[in-house]
Amino acid sequence: MKTIIAYIAMLLAVTAIALGVSTAKDDPHESINLSSSSTPLAQSSSLVELVDFVREARDYARDAGREMACKEFDNKTGRFVRGDLYIYAYDFQGTNVAHPFRPDFIGKNKANLTDPNGVALIKDLADCSKRGEDFTYFIFPNPDHADKDELKVGYAANVDDNWWVGSGVYLSDVPAFFQSESRDNLVAFVDEAAKYAEENGREKALQAFNDRNGSFVSGNLYIFAYDFNGTTLSLPYQPELLGSKRMDAKDSNGIAFVRNCIDQAKRGEGYLYYIYPNPSRNMEDDLKLSYVRGIDNDWCVGAGIYASESNTTNATSPTYLGEISSS
Repeated sequence: MKTIIAYIAMLLAVTAIALGVSTAKDDPHESINLSSSSTPLAQSSSLVELVDFVREARDYARDAGREMACKEFDNKTGRFVRGDLYIYAYDFQGTNVAHPFRPDFIGKNKANLTDPNGVALIKDLADCSKRGEDFTYFIFPNPDHADKDELKVGYAANVDDNWWVGSGVYLSDVPAFFQSESRDNLVAFVDEAAKYAEENGREKALQAFNDRNGSFVSGNLYIFAYDFNGTTLSLPYQPELLGSKRMDAKDSNGIAFVRNCIDQAKRGEGYLYYIYPNPSRNMEDDLKLSYVRGIDNDWCVGAGIYASESNTTNATSPTYLGEISSS
């Protein structure tokens, strides 16, 4: 009976995440509107199916052992390929140990692989699995759409201390290719903020970052900041959230974006996607590509550009990964 109750609770929790409802007790000042979005969301049923699928593969790997499990994961017609849902696996050094649609990956270290927007997908997925299991976003070829590059909601789970498994749900209708010029300008903006903080100290920097009339707020481009405990230090368009703990804040697809920001900062710097209110669209949810930098090993600054205003496109050329090679 306890097992059944726990399983039902899990389903309810995942469904709540998929609908943008946090199962944790959010700060009472939380004001993000997750009911309105210009970005198509994954169906809650798809996210529940994804989580169940990855957990099934994880449990199979624990029971069968790595060699037998990876052989099954590599099989395009096996039990772990179901339409555009399929299992891949990596060790914690970033080496691919199983992939049904990228045999050229197997045995290769992909720790530094980045998608077309600079997102370090393998490192991000590894970070998710180090928590036990969790969600993230990245762009990857969709085998059901002639290997067209598409945005995915990825989910990864820890098998043991040595390796992890993952899968994902494609958001095929979401344009997610940001122009390189926009990304370069974003990095320059964040670098300027980091330099200001390093030269002027945290207190003065946060005063400047939270000033909506200052040089670190330009329309919907603004500096946000968090300490490594998830405390909000700068959020000029949502000042009511200053001081609140947001480590477990999730977007409308269940991505723990503050936690992911901090993971990037702990590596030094990095890009990530999430869905967040856009100030220039009346705080309507919009896909955002952010860039984050760590400062003093205990806090971080970042900023992001929104898909609806960044001339984003869908893939129109062959996958960024190139043709599959068996060599």
